[in-house]
Amino acid sequence: MKLNELRDNPGASKKAKRVARGPGSGKGKTAGRGIKGQKSRSGVAINGYEGGQMPLYQRLPKRGFNKPNRKSFAVVNLGLIQKFVDAKKIDGTAPITEDALVASGLVRRKLDGIRVLAKGEVSAKLDIHVTGASKSAIEAVEKAGGSLTVTTAAAAE
Repeated sequence: MKLNELRDNPGASKKAKRVARGPGSGKGKTAGRGIKGQKSRSGVAINGYEGGQMPLYQRLPKRGFNKPNRKSFAVVNLGLIQKFVDAKKIDGTAPITEDALVASGLVRRKLDGIRVLAKGEVSAKLDIHVTGASKSAIEAVEKAGGSLTVTTAAAAE
């Protein structure tokens, strides 16, 4: 086989339909848009419009409430913190702060703070300072002989 003999499998590639390129193309003149009217013209945005009928998004019942000022926390599992300490990416002897977690690459960004959850095992004696933590996470760290301090969000900012 030579380079000039290389071909794609039959039917693997398909040429794009070129609209408005003459009557022989099968999509000439009006380019498949029909004759006249709003949709035949350029610059049209009528998504969700149903010809005067009440649109679907307005017919459906609305439920719930989205709190405009809700807090969004970056979530970290204890097992991952232990893994990073074992890999020497986080210094287990020094207090583990939110900045240390971001610097190690365990958390991308702090958002409104970092919340620690109890998934995974923790064996090292860790001193963790974060904005939030689950009760089971606090128990797990204290069981391993460490301490998990939850600071207020105002102090973290």
